[in-house]
Amino acid sequence: MNPTSSPANGPALPGSSLDARRRRGELDRLADGDVVDVLVIGLGATGAGAALDAATRGLTVAAIDAHDLAFGTSRWSSKLVHGGLRYLASGQLDVAHESAVERGILMERTAPHLVRAQPFVLPLTPLVSRGQAALARAGFLAGDLLRVGARTSRGTLPRPRTLSAVETRHLAPALRPTGLRGGLLSWDGRLSDDARLVTAIARTAAAHGARVLTRTRALALHADGADVRDETTGESLRIHARAVVNATGVWAGGLVDDVRLRPSRGTHLVLRSEDLGRLSAGLHIPIPGETNRFVLVLPQGDGRVYVGLTDEPVDGEVPDVPEVPETDIGFLLDVLGSALDVTLHRADVVGAFAGLRPLLETRDAAGRTADISRKHAVLTSPEGVVTVVGGKLTTYRRMAEDAVDAAVAARGLTAGPCRTASVPLVGAAAPRTLAGLDVPSRLVHRYGSEAPAVHALGLEDPALAEPVVPGHPVTGAELLWAVRHEGALDVSDLLDRRTRVGLVPEDRAVAEAAARDALARTAQVG
Repeated sequence: MNPTSSPANGPALPGSSLDARRRRGELDRLADGDVVDVLVIGLGATGAGAALDAATRGLTVAAIDAHDLAFGTSRWSSKLVHGGLRYLASGQLDVAHESAVERGILMERTAPHLVRAQPFVLPLTPLVSRGQAALARAGFLAGDLLRVGARTSRGTLPRPRTLSAVETRHLAPALRPTGLRGGLLSWDGRLSDDARLVTAIARTAAAHGARVLTRTRALALHADGADVRDETTGESLRIHARAVVNATGVWAGGLVDDVRLRPSRGTHLVLRSEDLGRLSAGLHIPIPGETNRFVLVLPQGDGRVYVGLTDEPVDGEVPDVPEVPETDIGFLLDVLGSALDVTLHRADVVGAFAGLRPLLETRDAAGRTADISRKHAVLTSPEGVVTVVGGKLTTYRRMAEDAVDAAVAARGLTAGPCRTASVPLVGAAAPRTLAGLDVPSRLVHRYGSEAPAVHALGLEDPALAEPVVPGHPVTGAELLWAVRHEGALDVSDLLDRRTRVGLVPEDRAVAEAAARDALARTAQVG
């Protein structure tokens, strides 16, 4: 780690700023015939990760997306960096170990500002038999062995333990006390925001020379590049590249033939924190009748709580933004009702979101998508286009590494070894350095060593220090920073991805004026 502190006037990592002017210039140079070593299609976690991986190996890179950074699946996750316990329970030892290793890399090396330890309580309610409790306890201990095997320190992730009923309700007062025997406390990694992780990866790639281009749609892929369209102008152009990586997730089959996916929908509800009381930990609430599936209750620290997730197969055409079925909402509220002492109604759901996981279809995939392996796969077409599918957010870095390895091999490129396990993302710094920053801790958890620069915008203009929505912590300074340095081009980029104000429609409507103001301020400067 090379800890840095951010200057008041810009990012800590030189060359990491993304904005409309940089995008236009880089797209123009590609239209004029510049040839890159690697063209990456898709700027979710895996695509941004592939751009960073290739750039840090000394390759020239362009990475494009039809929409925005983290527009697709990567912003709809449970915001957790899993250690692989679920995969261990299903016998997928290699996937479990890989997850634990990648979790440790994020928490201790590459993104300690964005990923930190999250405590979870599994309440031992009357619906959890003693046999199930013993099985869960054994699972958490096995998960701790995964931590040891991944060489993640005990200081990063504490040991699981059993709680008394009093301790359990102290951490989660909303639990129903009747019949509560206690709880099981475990720990996992938690992202401050999955979309912010993608933004940090993409900006780090840009700092290493990658051309990161949003609003650039791939129309057709070729062995030596792609036909694309600039969605801001409607102009078409050809990007020339020696290798092409298709990292478009659930949309991968639309660009490359013979890629068969079986998307799975995960749904989360957004609730107001006051409706659930004070939650000092997340909750694993067992789904009645299931032995290894849980609904997660995830306090966000911003007045909101996420509740998810279901895991249901999705048929038909894949939409840009998945809709949340009322059946999913009802199911999640019913599971909450099985354990909580508060009654939640449909009107208490202030927002909801759903994400589609790009699970690779296999011969035995006739069962539920919850049972399909989360292993990723790297496929090379006869033309030499590399497609990476499957996997999960936690293992994005390893997926990117494998995809770039395949592209280098398929096209005979000269490249150095993968370095991303030791490359800090924008904002990363040693915990002691981050703890010493004289700015609100919330900003440190979202911006790391760049927090002082974001905070300084509010000091220079007090109007920017005000929340854009009453009762929500996001300020105008954060919106302005996103336009100037994080590649946000419009209101949706600002409210739906650089911040998550837009998850609650009522809040989004209030914040739109502040978002337009941030865009106008930058246009005036430009």
